[in-house]
Amino acid sequence: MNPLPPEIQARAAKIKLLVLDVDGVLTDGRIYIRDTGEEIKAFHTLDGHGLKMLQASGVQTAIITGRDAPSVGLRVKQLGINHYFKGIHDKRAAYAELRAAAGVEEDECAFVGDDVVDLPVMVRCGLPVAVPQAHWFARQHAVYVTSRDAGKGAVREVCDLIMQAQGTLEPALNRYIA
Repeated sequence: MNPLPPEIQARAAKIKLLVLDVDGVLTDGRIYIRDTGEEIKAFHTLDGHGLKMLQASGVQTAIITGRDAPSVGLRVKQLGINHYFKGIHDKRAAYAELRAAAGVEEDECAFVGDDVVDLPVMVRCGLPVAVPQAHWFARQHAVYVTSRDAGKGAVREVCDLIMQAQGTLEPALNRYIA
């Protein structure tokens, strides 16, 4: 990875909890709906492994999403995500509840979002991140915009960024070549 700008480095070094939106962050934002009403979502394996590596480094993970799709619940279990808030219409309240449960301060939280409904968390957390396809107003309130697209490794990029800032990325990667 490239060296991080000093402001991003300082913010990312403090992170103890990574909070994610789902649609448009962990997925490309499209929702496939079968005739039966079942929703289908595609998740990227790079994001999944990045989240597992981040968790192994000691950073908690969470999801706050406005939808309640069974596929997301399954993915949460597969990845061992620590906190899962689904069907949330007031992300600000859920974020306050989440921080209390996780025992973290606002400057110890990172959030990745893509739309204006994510702003109540983005404007309060220590490291607000947007994906390139995010609504322009959400991007305007991010201190970091990923180079990878939503659902195509953007979350992995954020995991790597946090781990790099905390000095845990290189040792974690080197385990695969030892």
